[in-house]
Amino acid sequence: MRSLLVLIDGLGDDPIEAFHGRTPFQQAAHPYMDTLAEQGGLGYLSICEQDIVPESCSCILRLLGVDKRDMPQNRAYLELLAHGRDISEYEMVLRCNLAAVDAQGRLAGFNANGLSAVEMQEAAAFCDAMLKDIEFIHLSEYRNLLIMDKEATVLHCAVRPPHESVGEPVAELLAPLRQCSLSLNYFLNETNKRLTYLAHDGLQYILYPWGPSARQTLPSFESLHGIKGGAVCKAEIVLGIARALGMETLIPATATGDVDTDVAAKMEGALELLGRNDFVLAHFNGSDEASHRYDYEAKAQFIRKIDQEFLQPLAGRLDEPVKVVICGDHVTSSVTGKHGDGCTPVVAGVLRSDLLGETTKYHKWQPQNYHQILNFLMKESD
Repeated sequence: MRSLLVLIDGLGDDPIEAFHGRTPFQQAAHPYMDTLAEQGGLGYLSICEQDIVPESCSCILRLLGVDKRDMPQNRAYLELLAHGRDISEYEMVLRCNLAAVDAQGRLAGFNANGLSAVEMQEAAAFCDAMLKDIEFIHLSEYRNLLIMDKEATVLHCAVRPPHESVGEPVAELLAPLRQCSLSLNYFLNETNKRLTYLAHDGLQYILYPWGPSARQTLPSFESLHGIKGGAVCKAEIVLGIARALGMETLIPATATGDVDTDVAAKMEGALELLGRNDFVLAHFNGSDEASHRYDYEAKAQFIRKIDQEFLQPLAGRLDEPVKVVICGDHVTSSVTGKHGDGCTPVVAGVLRSDLLGETTKYHKWQPQNYHQILNFLMKESD
């Protein structure tokens, strides 16, 4: 039986006062998920289990069966693969946010808040081709990458992720990286000068490099599970993971990686991939982005949209039973805007269970750990 993992990024959350103590998942209307939960199971568990960092790279790799020992230290290299690029063993790549800084020098926004997509693209063009030894690659909106010669001091430099550091002094946050590399220090000084034209409403905009990583090979998905896998996604990290694992990838033209993504197009993509693969990952990033913006209303509405425009119509188009798990990779708090290693909802069941043969039965279950999710999705049941 084919299987589907519907990964709603950052699905776990804190209780929201405006929702009378309910989380966005509990607040959202999702009748199809409720039906699956009644027939199959609903549980709450931590994918991180306090032994990996609560962020998408490590948690998604875990949900795809990659051992902790094989996980990259940082995700920039995988995002580079998503961009269709690679590096040599003598190079490294860093993530690089376009970030906002307030008049007191504190990080006001990790995602260039206050700028339009066009302004962010123009800012990237201003920073491109500045230094011969640092290549600047614009991915999307505030997301960029830097490629440079490998420096051991930079690879082991601990720079706080910008989405975890809002409100803190930027000079202190970036000081370790500036001290590690003269090239990066000069690059930051010069790009800061170029971006002064963007300043408005007491905000200035800077580049914030972080998460350095080197080239790393991952085991293939097929070698891990003996089945073929595909992924329908837009977020660079998920696309990079899928490509690194040798999975078939599909990017809908109207996908955005945020709450305005074309959910119906994701459904069509998942249906297409299920026709050629034993396992499909459908990733939705908008829930995570909404939490980072403290927008719990948008997160709840996005969960509802996935239920209405992805799960229900997908089930209606299937002509065979398909095992499905709907869950998050980690907690993203709509109260703090930060990631956490708490519990995410996990719904498991069978789409088109009415087509199951009399000898095939799936009993109700409440998953206790991620191993049970893997076993359910990747292995044939008795």
